[in-house]
Amino acid sequence: MGNLCTCFSPKTPVKNKKPTKRLQGNPQTAPNSSNRWTRIRSTRKDNHDELIHEQALAAAILFRQHQQQNGSASGSFPFDRSVSLRHPNASITLIFTKTLVNGYRYYTDIKLDDLETNHFVLVHGGGFGAWCWYKTIALLEEGGFKVTAVDLTGSGIHSFDTNGINSLSQYVKPLTDFLDKLVDGEKTILVGHDFGGACISYAMELFPHKVSKAIFVAAAMLTNGQSTLDMFSQKAAGSSDLMQQAQIFVYANGNNNPPTAINLDKSILRDLLFNQSPGKDVALASVSIRPIPFPPVLEKLSLSDLKYGTVRRFYIETPEDNAIPITLQESMINSSPPEKVFRLKGADHSPFFSKPQALHKLLVEISKIPST
Repeated sequence: MGNLCTCFSPKTPVKNKKPTKRLQGNPQTAPNSSNRWTRIRSTRKDNHDELIHEQALAAAILFRQHQQQNGSASGSFPFDRSVSLRHPNASITLIFTKTLVNGYRYYTDIKLDDLETNHFVLVHGGGFGAWCWYKTIALLEEGGFKVTAVDLTGSGIHSFDTNGINSLSQYVKPLTDFLDKLVDGEKTILVGHDFGGACISYAMELFPHKVSKAIFVAAAMLTNGQSTLDMFSQKAAGSSDLMQQAQIFVYANGNNNPPTAINLDKSILRDLLFNQSPGKDVALASVSIRPIPFPPVLEKLSLSDLKYGTVRRFYIETPEDNAIPITLQESMINSSPPEKVFRLKGADHSPFFSKPQALHKLLVEISKIPST
């Protein structure tokens, strides 16, 4: 594919197999808070996080064992779990969060019922699945939000062979099916990570009336006529190319045909995706990540001002990112400026692991931003 595939040059073939405003997302501890209470609350939360870690890792290991028993990652399952829905009972919970205005932080409160929508739809990146959002899901639900985490086709526990995905529409179908079934007037906040940015952009073009806001988290935020591969190719020259080193192309249709998927070298995963993340989350990812379908990465998006352009967009930068470097994130932001840009200090490419609390606070804050 010539220069277009500079970033995706194959390693070892595997056969058959308006100006933008930046805000810091690093809230300070509230003054006059009790140190004793903070210690007690921290201990309880640590225990809770530890339990979630263990449960998630156990589930991932069981899933991997199931795959091995069936001989492939595409074994069929006796149930359909392509979309995980959670509907918390609390609908009038008060949200307390810190907001940065003119350099000062202060507390504000708002009822969930006063928001345009309290429904977050979380869309994972390439190779990931709904499992990667487990900390974000727990934090949002504890605050009374409704959360849907989607497994895209051939991802997570969606039982489909990644090598059989031929288009972006096929890959994004679990998301578009979900949005299509929403009742008229119901809106969502779409959150896309990594390749999930291209996926939510595709959905925004189809269902702009069902998307209140779109949040791109270290994500591909493309322009009309651009593909995700085009975006990655921008960083090929002069960048430290961990991404290129990590790629293992899969040629399920034979080496004389284009690749069908991309595997990531697990020995490089920590440096590429999780360089600031806890070891337990890296372990979870190492047994859960699946191949990335290649045809959707090549597909150029068709985005219009009348549809995609009507949805309010926000971007969360991850400055310690080795997969989509901050320079590339800023290039995308400059090419298609969103309403606001937030920077998550100290975050790697997977802020749901490396900075879950700070990411949660930004998501809540963005949900509260009123229409101008």
